[in-house]
Order: sequence, then structure tokens, then C-alpha cells
Amino acid sequence: MKARYQYRIYPTLEQQTQLAKLFGCCRVVWNDALAHCIELYKSGEKKLSNSQLQKQFITQAKKTANREWLKEVSNIPLQQSLNDLEQAYQNFFKSCKGKRKGQKIRPPKFKKRNAKQSARFRIGGFKLDRDKISLAKIGNLKIIWSRSLPSQPSSVTVIKDAANRYFLSFVVEVNQQLLPESPSRVGIDLGVKTFAVLSSGQKIDAPKPLKQKIKRLRKLNRNLSRKQQGSKRYEKARARKAKLYARMKDTRKDFLHKLSTRIIIENQVIVLEDLNVSGMVKNRKLSKAISDSVREWTCLNCETTHDRDGNAASNILLAGGLSESLNGRGGACKTSVKEAASKEASTRLEKPVQLSIFDILQ
Repeated sequence: MKARYQYRIYPTLEQQTQLAKLFGCCRVVWNDALAHCIELYKSGEKKLSNSQLQKQFITQAKKTANREWLKEVSNIPLQQSLNDLEQAYQNFFKSCKGKRKGQKIRPPKFKKRNAKQSARFRIGGFKLDRDKISLAKIGNLKIIWSRSLPSQPSSVTVIKDAANRYFLSFVVEVNQQLLPESPSRVGIDLGVKTFAVLSSGQKIDAPKPLKQKIKRLRKLNRNLSRKQQGSKRYEKARARKAKLYARMKDTRKDFLHKLSTRIIIENQVIVLEDLNVSGMVKNRKLSKAISDSVREWTCLNCETTHDRDGNAASNILLAGGLSESLNGRGGACKTSVKEAASKEASTRLEKPVQLSIFDILQ
């Protein structure tokens, strides 16, 4: 199985200049080929093949006065940039025809200078020697090895995010490792005020980095709005805002990875509700109704007070077990519970049946 390992790097000023040229060349090759493909589609002509695009926008473009500076960088990332464009179009066409699962994919779009930049090297464009990494026409990079690579990488992508941080992302082959079996089962109810409530009664609060830094973000937005777009002061203000967003993103990612890993290790079966919470919250009126709904309720028969989220988590877990037993007797059910995958001891319940306390008592 293939996996990605990402590490932070610290290029020198000279290497930053070389990387800026590399990112710019990859971006120009992508945008030139994309603009040509869009013109062909508008005129009703057939799109060129990947080999034809590489010949026209890399090999022949280097011989022109407007694109002769493409020779200053390695040819491998330029080829990979057009390979990515070809893959993006294939994914878009498959999505339009219904051959690709998931949400509809939009067509490829032009790359911007101030957005995330990347360039991919395949074997032959990089050299890994113990703790050193060397890229073609870039040289040796200072890299922080937070963990060791499990195998020799097949490709490496150098990344610069909007906060001007540099990373190396390796693609490696990893062996699947079986986790020890656990007798525990858990149902999870995703909430708004509380991030999640487990059927065991445990409530998990989200770090909410945006709420904590909302004043700082508003100040940076006001400061950025006063700057003239394209000036050096505008770029400095934009970088400060991007760094704040990067810290918030890292906080969310760290929280989600640690929580999901802990739940997977501790439980053999995990049952989740299939709700489009992000789509529900986009509606302002609906989002207010979700946030202000009643969190506790009292049973009219036994006069027991129940926590709404905790009861929902128990119902979700019960729905998973009930569907499994009904399916075993040949009965019809709207849910399905699968055995845990070989690598992770977790499952996902698609569209579980929501049962109330009255249904359970009957």
C-alpha cells in the first residue's frame, strides 16, 4: 500500500530562488497547456494527447524567446505538471459520466502565484542518501526527519504553502499491519457545540482555533485591506494572515488525527451517522436552529433525564447492531456493518436508522 510521508525543509536563500523559478516554470507550463485545451474545447476540436502537450509546451516552448527560461530548471517536474493536468481532466470526465464516486469534480483551473506551489520529482530527479536529500538543479536540502522512511520513495514533491513554509512529501510503499482485536464497540454522534459524543457517554470538545483567534484574524484583515494590492507591504500582510490560517489548520489536523487514531485503536466496530453537517451549517437560518436546539429531554414515562447527544450515540450504535442481526435472519435493513479493514479496526455505518427511546422500549 502506498502512503505519503511529509517533512519540513529549510532551503537557503539561493535554494529559495531556485525553487521559485521551478514553481514558476511548472505553473506557466500548466497554465499554457490548460488555456490551449480550453480554446480547443470552445472551438469544438479534440483535446491534444499528453505527449502532444509535452512536445508543444515543453520541448518546442524552450526554443522560443518567451519561454527559453524553461531550460533553467529540471525537465522532470515540467513533465509531471502536464501529467497532473491529464489526470485532472480524466477525473473530471469520469465524474461527469458518473464513473467516479463521490462529489462532482470541477474542471482544472489556472494556478495562481500566491497560492500553494508544488513540483514533483520522480526517480532520476532526486537522490536520497542516508539523511540527505538532493533535488536536480536545486542541491542538498536541510530536512527535519521527524520519523524514518519505511522504504525507498518512488517520488518526492516539494511544496511551498501560502505561509511561505517548505515541505517535502514522499510516496513510499508500506506494509499493512494488523491491530490487535478489541471487544469494544462505539457509536459516535457528531455535534455542533460538542464535536462528538460517544455511546460510552464521553463528550469530546473541539479546540476551535478560529474562535480563539478571531480577534487577531479581524485585525489582520483590516490591516490587509488598507494595503495596495501588489505592493511589498501587501505581500507582508498577506503572509501574516496566511501564517495564522496555517496554525489554525495544523491545530485542527493534529486534533483530528490524534482522536481518530485513539478511537480506531480502542474499538473493533465504529458506527457513525451519515449527516451532511457542513451543508446544513451553510444555511444561516438552519445553522442557528442546529446550534439552539434542546440538548436534554425528560422521558414522560420514567421521568429520566437524557442527554440528547449521548442518547443519539447509543441509538446509532444500537442501529448498527440491530441491522447486523436483522440481516443475519434475512430481514430487510437500511444499514450495513462491515468487518474492520486489515489495517484499521474500524467500520463506517452508511445511513443508520435513528431509533427513539420509545422504539427501544417496544
